[in-house]
Amino acid sequence: MQKLHLPDFNFRIRESENQNEIFDSVRKKFVALTPEEWVRQNFIRYLVEYKNVPPSLIAVEKSLSLNKLTKRTDIVIFGSGARARMIVECKAPAVKISQAVFEQIGRYNMTLQVEFLVVTNGLNHYCAQIDFVNNSFAFLNDIPDYANLA
Repeated sequence: MQKLHLPDFNFRIRESENQNEIFDSVRKKFVALTPEEWVRQNFIRYLVEYKNVPPSLIAVEKSLSLNKLTKRTDIVIFGSGARARMIVECKAPAVKISQAVFEQIGRYNMTLQVEFLVVTNGLNHYCAQIDFVNNSFAFLNDIPDYANLA
């Protein structure tokens, strides 16, 4: 798989029915190894190993209802009181991070109301902090450590 702008991690990868699969340590199962999944699994490991996010407080492909449609967020990080604190939207490395991607994660946040939104394609990572009081946001230079989310 493509080298990402993230640290190198070792993964359990196997071939199954003519496709490669990667072990998702959060969902505790093998999943199809697509380019987007490669980004998601690397970013999860980055969050756990570099940003100190407890794996037990990570949800992968969490369902939510949006305008009577069921959508799935790529990654949701929970804080104290089981309150969602961060949404991460992962795209394949070939997908450019566009306004449409930010609009997608913004729609998810209409339901979850988290303070931090992250968009990544494994090569570029963007993190915004939402200010609900002033109805604004600010891009951050780095993704916050878990201690600053909880």
